[in-house]
Amino acid sequence: MYACKPDVKSTEGSVKYFELKKFIKADSARLTRAQVIVTKTVQHNNSVSETKQLRIVNWGRELEPFSASDLNKPAWRQSYTIQQAADSIIYTAKYSELITHRMVIYKQDKTVKKIIISNYTKNLLYQTTEQLVYFPDSLYLIDKLQQVKFLGSNRYQIKGTIGTLK
Repeated sequence: MYACKPDVKSTEGSVKYFELKKFIKADSARLTRAQVIVTKTVQHNNSVSETKQLRIVNWGRELEPFSASDLNKPAWRQSYTIQQAADSIIYTAKYSELITHRMVIYKQDKTVKKIIISNYTKNLLYQTTEQLVYFPDSLYLIDKLQQVKFLGSNRYQIKGTIGTLK
């Protein structure tokens, strides 16, 4: 059963929503220390993809699209509805002009297992849809579609499979 009350603090001056930026920063530091190997696949406009195995030097930069989706901005304090279940928290934007439209945090025993984010931007020149999925310790996906007036569409897909320690 869903409830509307979050499990995070909502007092003045504190965070109201899941601290995504803080979580990604801590996880980036953990992944950097672990020196994991990543199998990274990049695809542009559904063409032939390129896959490489590499060691990510700057995880903060690699996971920046996730950090940028953090909901804890002062102007957004009352901008999201919150639904909570035993294993998840769902944040849904109340206003269409917000970039992050939806975020779902799945937890098991207070440990984050999966994060799904839907971002959307639209103005007179372009429209961007972005789907982000993160499984700590195993996988991250970034799927971005940008439609620019008079220039057409571009779709970028990045899949990073996080491997074992060196």
